[in-house]
Amino acid sequence: MRDSNTVRLLVVDDEPHIADLVATVARYEGWQAVTAGSGAEALTRAADFLPDIVVLDLMLPDFDGFTVLDKLREQRGAVPVVFLTAKDATADRVAGLTRGGDDYLVKPFSVEELMARLRAVLRRTSGAEPQPARAAVLQVADLTLDEDTREVRRNGQPAELTPTEYELLRYLMRRSPSVLTKAQILDHVWEYDFGGRSNVVELVISHLRRKLDAGAEPLIHTVRGVGYVVRKAGR
Repeated sequence: MRDSNTVRLLVVDDEPHIADLVATVARYEGWQAVTAGSGAEALTRAADFLPDIVVLDLMLPDFDGFTVLDKLREQRGAVPVVFLTAKDATADRVAGLTRGGDDYLVKPFSVEELMARLRAVLRRTSGAEPQPARAAVLQVADLTLDEDTREVRRNGQPAELTPTEYELLRYLMRRSPSVLTKAQILDHVWEYDFGGRSNVVELVISHLRRKLDAGAEPLIHTVRGVGYVVRKAGR
């Protein structure tokens, strides 16, 4: 029987020494960990192992990491995914996060940093961090977010968000009608600063707008020179 307090980690990398290293460190932390060396093996492992979080290389011998991510999400829903890859270009970082990944770490890497990133992703996607008492359903105009079921609806219609999109929206709705800076969002949602190397916040905001504001009164606003806010227009 699975211990509900034990994290299950799937490490997908075609370099066995890297996959084994990450899995060994995770086991030392008290986690359960298994490895896979290809996209096909990763999907088979995921179906049997039911991971809580996945470390996923972008370059695999059969599928690319984005294809594996899409298939994992079809198979396992919103399982958190941290990309681990040799691709270091800003465009690759942004693509990894905006395609639905929850974090992105470049090789060569520190195992300690990877474990810290994994713990941070688990905290923000599982709601494990202590939260002050508040209503389970957040609402701004006809936009609702249920913190218990993680359902987001606009005018009663469900919106499918990635874990990172959900967490960013939840943070904006919790603080509405306050305006949040990019630095505040980076610190809360990603728990580290990109150092100005990417416009990841703007890109995730644009994804949210396409999913929530299209064809309706805009609720996600940019306050020039300050940041972002969720509120009715004119407030």
